[in-house]
Amino acid sequence: MNIISELNWRGLAKQITNESKLLEAQKGSKAVYCGFDPTASSLHVGHLMMIVTLQRFGKAGFKPIALIGGGTGMIGDPSFKSDERVLQTNEQVLTNVKAIEKQLRAIIPNVTFANNADWLNKMSLIDFLRDVGKDFTLSYLLAKESIATRIQTGLSITEFSYTMLQAYDFWHLYSNMDCKVQIGGSDQWGNITSGTDYINSKVGRDNSQAAGFTIPLLVKSDGKKFGKTESGAVWLDATKTSEYEFYQFWINQDDADCERMMKYLTFLSSEEIVNLQTQHNQAPTQRIMQKQLASEITRFVHQQDGLDKAIKLTEAFFQGNITNLDKSLLKDALLAIPSTTLKAETAIIDAIVASKCASSKREAREFMKSNAITFNDIIVNDENLKLSAIPLLENEFILIKRGKRKYFGIKIS
Repeated sequence: MNIISELNWRGLAKQITNESKLLEAQKGSKAVYCGFDPTASSLHVGHLMMIVTLQRFGKAGFKPIALIGGGTGMIGDPSFKSDERVLQTNEQVLTNVKAIEKQLRAIIPNVTFANNADWLNKMSLIDFLRDVGKDFTLSYLLAKESIATRIQTGLSITEFSYTMLQAYDFWHLYSNMDCKVQIGGSDQWGNITSGTDYINSKVGRDNSQAAGFTIPLLVKSDGKKFGKTESGAVWLDATKTSEYEFYQFWINQDDADCERMMKYLTFLSSEEIVNLQTQHNQAPTQRIMQKQLASEITRFVHQQDGLDKAIKLTEAFFQGNITNLDKSLLKDALLAIPSTTLKAETAIIDAIVASKCASSKREAREFMKSNAITFNDIIVNDENLKLSAIPLLENEFILIKRGKRKYFGIKIS
């Protein structure tokens, strides 16, 4: 498989410093790396493009390396950010590094891991200025778009130095781990070319085997940022975004985005994707593309067990039998439903309105009169009954169901 051809048909080839060097690296089974800065204790769906692409390079014969930015995470990448990052403490960075490495090991276990704190933290300021800084001119750095866009609004020397640190990372991996290729999102082009240029200065442009490659940023067909919902980011950590919520995020994608997401984020072939698109067009209401997309990505991130859990919960919500789930799945289901915290003395009628199951007491009475509302599968007709009269699920939850599949949660305080 020619890696460039593979990435081209998927629409993933944004910028390449040198195609021949990239193909030589593939031919020689050289290492390729992608960096992940520990800005939080979990990665989110915006990182999926790079995680999947790193795995794709591995399938093409490269040796993939995931570089955790334990050192650069102390500074923060200024690339196209409007403001200076708030610096994290040593403890925060260390905690995030451990969490992200554990997360990535579960998703892409065949990848080698490195942490740039292992070499950057050992470098003195004088070492950095002599060994790295001397190879970068001020005019070169100011020409970087990621730096130029911040000059007017303010850029500290701390963040100004980031691109040089990332360049040194590439040189370190190039020299010590036979890593000849760096990949990243298109917002990393300036940092990646800093790395290839720095390596060229060390070994000579004609002798350098270094190549850089970027992929497009993940955005929706309408140009809006991808991976944000009303409740915030969609995380890869199941404790932050459950497997069910993760699966539903992909199920709810627009038709216009599905084919592109299939190419970007799955390992399905062109023929498989075309076949799915044909089936989908014949019966669009069945959401065949969305279901396959959700299954492929949920399995990749949360393995088969996570996908099985997500599908069971999806079926339970659709069939309206959540309370029949086993204990562990029931707990996941309850957590997936937006809940309102109320006191046990709250009257049923007030609870219906407070949980947004009905917009008013009048509407609530109409629902109750037609037996359209249940509390933990119990039909309640007395609007003055207290919540304390309802047997609780998991000792704290009440599940209000309106009709067959509308759910609203109440957590008893």
